[in-house]
Amino acid sequence: MTVTDDFLAHNEAYAATFDPAAFTPAPRKHVAIVTCMDARIPVFAVLGLQAGDAHIIRNAGGIVSDDVLRSLLISQRSLGTREIVLMHHTNCGLLTFRDDELAAALEAETGHRPTFPLGAITDLDASVRDSLTRLRTSPFLPHRDAIRGFIFDVQTGRLREVV
Repeated sequence: MTVTDDFLAHNEAYAATFDPAAFTPAPRKHVAIVTCMDARIPVFAVLGLQAGDAHIIRNAGGIVSDDVLRSLLISQRSLGTREIVLMHHTNCGLLTFRDDELAAALEAETGHRPTFPLGAITDLDASVRDSLTRLRTSPFLPHRDAIRGFIFDVQTGRLREVV
């Protein structure tokens, strides 16, 4: 039995009591959260959220990429979110490489160089500030007055705001 098989078994139990009226596409708290895909970040527990409270957008590093902007503009313009919380974290995998080195290694192995930025981070606070700036200056986001950035400490579970 695979992990996916376990997921499917769990889904059967979940679907037996599922109430579609309990959720809408628009999040109850009108907030979108951008964070890393790292499995050590239990977003719902960290922020006290329940299913249906927020849009959660995850990628490597929680970097504000073009795709994140795409998701956020849809979240704000079509689904009513008005706040954005950005959450990077300590001990991130993006701190372990440099873009140019990884791109060269990938090219040597596969014969292809990535056409997209890999997003290596050398300074967590600077990375959060860069992503905050990208959000606050995006012409596509109508609600830019309530955007805040944080670093989640994977050792303590605490958030530290980056200003």
